[in-house]
Amino acid sequence: MRSGKAQVKTRSTGGSEPKRCHVLPVVHAARRPSRRGLDIHNQTLCERCSQCRGGGGRLTTQLGRALEKHERWRAYQCLNLIASENVTSPAVRRMLGSDLGHRYTAQDRFYLGSKFTDEVEETASQLVREVFGSEWADATLHSGHLADMTLLSAFAKRGDRIVTVGSNDGGYFGIGDVGYPRILGLETLHFPFDRDRWNIQIDKTFELIRREHPRIVVLGASFILFPHPVEALAKACLENNALLAYDGSHVLGLIAGGLFQQPLKEGARILLGSTHKSLFGPQGGVIAAFSEEGETMKQTIFPALRDNAHWNRIAAVAQALIETKKFGKQYARQVIRNSRALAEALDESGVPIRCRECGYTASHQVLLEMERLRDGENVPDRLQEANVIVDRGIRLGTNEMTRRGMQEKDMNEVAGIISGVVLGKGNLHHAKKRAMRLASKFPRVQYA
Repeated sequence: MRSGKAQVKTRSTGGSEPKRCHVLPVVHAARRPSRRGLDIHNQTLCERCSQCRGGGGRLTTQLGRALEKHERWRAYQCLNLIASENVTSPAVRRMLGSDLGHRYTAQDRFYLGSKFTDEVEETASQLVREVFGSEWADATLHSGHLADMTLLSAFAKRGDRIVTVGSNDGGYFGIGDVGYPRILGLETLHFPFDRDRWNIQIDKTFELIRREHPRIVVLGASFILFPHPVEALAKACLENNALLAYDGSHVLGLIAGGLFQQPLKEGARILLGSTHKSLFGPQGGVIAAFSEEGETMKQTIFPALRDNAHWNRIAAVAQALIETKKFGKQYARQVIRNSRALAEALDESGVPIRCRECGYTASHQVLLEMERLRDGENVPDRLQEANVIVDRGIRLGTNEMTRRGMQEKDMNEVAGIISGVVLGKGNLHHAKKRAMRLASKFPRVQYA
């Protein structure tokens, strides 16, 4: 919902009329205090209101200005193409801002006043099980990285080997050589990888598993264009006593929509990931698994990796999954269509794109060939000057723009803006104006 249009209804505290915020058009309670105090929900910071200053004086005003400038820029003036980001619905944001965010709980019932949080947790777990087709689920972890840590901590011991996609091939470094496996004393091996097809080499991976006998094999990656060979590797893992897991952090929303692939149906025992990339929830982590593996991880999660759960975030994840059950397939289908349209339009304009022969992509991502770009290392900064936001790997993601309602025809306009900057055609000022004009047409969240 556009913050500039939102109006929050508040009670008058006496004979005076409600006053408007001086920076954002949000109605504030009158200054005269009531016995019940201020409405603690839906407050907006501004420069002059005493309620907004919050006792912080200049610092609170400075914070409010920074927040307001950030939201105006990123939410309404930029084309956000970072594949790791998405936008949440007003209903999800309502959950994040609820009283649950103030509350503490403990599994041993040390803290009272939590009689409704059990319902929140069970609802979230049930939704994860339904959406991803699992027997067991956990939605209490604060991040996808903690979900990875849970997997490794629960099933591997010092000296064990694990297999992951190498960071040079787009794998997540958090479970690579320099990440959490190093802390646990695990040896990290990498899948043989075909960069032309941007996928795992199946036959060579069979040989690797049979030769090295890894304890855990983790599919999924940070740079992922196509489904990974879950079904093909499941038998080899079973024969060699290796646990097959799938880190779906980037493609969880596509999986939830019934597209891309279905890891648990194809032979993986555990599916885990982030809740805020192609899945349009708040930042956090979830795990879906079969009961046997789930019960093992449950013993690892509390109290070693997670003590108090953030119930406002868990409720927000649940709300996002409710939206996913209704709109997930439609959203995921449009995300993939947009990615392919963007890739094709960029390729036709002369921007080098990976995997043309394979159809460019089957996910929310489009990968530019950095090594073929002139002055490629400076391209992300030039795009940012034009209000097109990408990461430094120049991995373009269509998930947020799709959530705002863009379709294939809009991807042609996005491609025109990007290609002009990347190939040095035109000037950045003109590109910025085009980006801002296009972004202004899509201020609202769709599929909700």
